[in-house]
Amino acid sequence: MSQRQGVAQTLAELVERVLGSGLPVGVRAWDGSTAGAADGPVAVVRNRRALRRLLWDPNELGLARAYVSGDLDVDGDLREGLRRFWALARKQRPRVSAADRLELLRAAVRLGVAGPRPKAPPEEARLRGRLHTRSRDRAAIAHHYDLSNEFYAKILDPHMAYSSGYWTSDDPGYTLTDAQRDKLDLVCRKLELRPGMRLLDVGCGWGSMILHAAEHYGVHATGITLSAQQRDFVASRVAERGLSDKVTVRLQDYRELSDGPYDAVSSIEMGEHVGAGNYPVYTATLHRAVKPGGRVLIQQMSRGKVAPGGGAFIEGYVAPDMTMSPVGSTVNLIEAAGFEIRGVEAMREHYVRTVDVWARTVEERWAELVRLVGEGQARVWRLYLAGGSLAFEENRMGVNQILAVRPEVV
Repeated sequence: MSQRQGVAQTLAELVERVLGSGLPVGVRAWDGSTAGAADGPVAVVRNRRALRRLLWDPNELGLARAYVSGDLDVDGDLREGLRRFWALARKQRPRVSAADRLELLRAAVRLGVAGPRPKAPPEEARLRGRLHTRSRDRAAIAHHYDLSNEFYAKILDPHMAYSSGYWTSDDPGYTLTDAQRDKLDLVCRKLELRPGMRLLDVGCGWGSMILHAAEHYGVHATGITLSAQQRDFVASRVAERGLSDKVTVRLQDYRELSDGPYDAVSSIEMGEHVGAGNYPVYTATLHRAVKPGGRVLIQQMSRGKVAPGGGAFIEGYVAPDMTMSPVGSTVNLIEAAGFEIRGVEAMREHYVRTVDVWARTVEERWAELVRLVGEGQARVWRLYLAGGSLAFEENRMGVNQILAVRPEVV
């Protein structure tokens, strides 16, 4: 390598040496030098600290820390940049030899990158205690869901549904609000809700399910959540809509449930937070909570056996301690709890459309979101939604509605 060449050219040569392929995106470094692909997104390496982060953590976590901190940026379509890198990773599995490591170290010294590990951005979760204790689960939920109700209200639809919608039309006038309403109706129909029935929603979020079911299906609905801000939001909406006689919301861990039985139970994208070890406890709780003959609807994300978690970025910045399993494994666990499975509906494509709307909204309201939670947290969401949309599109993640019944006769 020439001593006179720019930082970007040095980086491009190093990547090609390790990956055996040229950079799939362009690169612009702090010295003004450029390299890499001439079309598409451009990775902007703003300072030496960006490379130092990657030197210490040459993986997804290092990239995430560099991006969230603003040391690394992307000019152009972030989603397309991620698509190109993931496509390259599938084709080229890097094998770093001893000679490669020596050359990387030499380049780090030459570029002034060598040094102590930079501090992780403050947006990174720092949970303590044993995995999936009640106190740690409360902290994990608070990390993501207690950013502020105002923040989520600016991203989500008026239902405040933070889960995959169900898109029933391609009409340009059909919106995410319509898709979320159709999802809620789909759940209510599958549960065969009728006026006067008692519904329990485990992990009720901002109350979209319990409010919809009470208003449109005449049920008495109870929701539980670990998020104090969600509980307060739902309580406020219940009062505003005059539903105090029909809707109850509680700040409660699912493991603390003792009332019931309910006529029907829903749990929409909450099972990912339970953890593999506690999933039998979760399904046993749902089984106790519903009456014999009652229906349970679980909507839950899935992922292959190779990577059951959310990945280093998701678990570090978005949903700590989350676990996603293959849908077949989840169905087996639900069945093992004593349920009869009545149906499984895949909704992966619906999530692509849902996440894409959230991502566009983040860009449209960027300045407002930065004002509310700071630029680092806004960058977390930009990266989270770009990567999430692509993961669902490429079938690396899925989401399914699983309908089960507690048999009347065992």
